[in-house]
Amino acid sequence: MEDLRFDRQFRTPYSEGYHMMTGDSRLGSLDLHFTTTTVHCTLVLERQLDQDDLAKLIEQIDEDLVLSADVPRDDFLVSVYVGSEAGFFNDTFRADQEELTLGNEEEEDDIGEDDEDL
Repeated sequence: MEDLRFDRQFRTPYSEGYHMMTGDSRLGSLDLHFTTTTVHCTLVLERQLDQDDLAKLIEQIDEDLVLSADVPRDDFLVSVYVGSEAGFFNDTFRADQEELTLGNEEEEDDIGEDDEDL
């Protein structure tokens, strides 16, 4: 694929994660997991690719990321999904949601007390 680049998001001793970019737009993301004999890839595309383009993409991932990792392997297994990002969540988001939930419960308690005066 033309102008495809892989922006690494994380690396551990046995895994790597990337966003795949074409120009300024994201094509998808992928996670690589290295075992002693096999490399597993989870590939999530944000748009459908035809079979030829998908095969070329997998070949490019293999050449640019897997083979360059210099990890011996017997097989490269790829699971491909097509979808879109629903959001990005972290601990701060969860804390904010819990704070909103607690605030709403307090408001409900206040409303219930007012109803008793009627």
